[in-house]
Amino acid sequence: MIDPTAKLSVSRQAIILGISRGSVYYTPRPVSDADLKLMHRIDKLHMEFPFAGSRMLRGLLAQEGFKVGRLHVATLMKRMGIEALYRKPNTSKPAPGHKIYPYLLRKLPIIRPNQVWAMDITYIPMARGFIYLAAVLDWFTRRVLAWRVSITLEADFCIEAVEEALAKHGTPEMFNTDSHTIGASSRVV
Repeated sequence: MIDPTAKLSVSRQAIILGISRGSVYYTPRPVSDADLKLMHRIDKLHMEFPFAGSRMLRGLLAQEGFKVGRLHVATLMKRMGIEALYRKPNTSKPAPGHKIYPYLLRKLPIIRPNQVWAMDITYIPMARGFIYLAAVLDWFTRRVLAWRVSITLEADFCIEAVEEALAKHGTPEMFNTDSHTIGASSRVV
């Protein structure tokens, strides 16, 4: 693209093409023999243990006598385009057919307790899978009114948390939920 023999200077050609002048002179360094050997072994280990990330692979490589750090393994994995395969939580997909409610709280001043409650679900990664935590909060006081944990994303533990909050603290004027977890953005109770 850049022609050093052209009438325009290399700097001007780089500006016209919208690239940095430094990139014109850059020549990629070849991969060292040691890294090629390491990448070959990482590839073999990844095929055998597709769930292994850079930490586990570094440990496996250390057992085989390779002296390599985790960050170097992560860099080589990125260069090779491989990543650990494992089950990720699926909490952000709304259920098909769920109605999207308008966000009613955008400019609402929250000035007293029990005016607006919020509920959200988060996940806590464990050795095998996830634990899910549902919490009901009062937006004014920032207090957790009720919470539950579960090993599944069934609705029961969320309903139990809401029922406990209602029993202990009465009924709020508004109950806000995150549209990514339960399916509604705001509802008037």
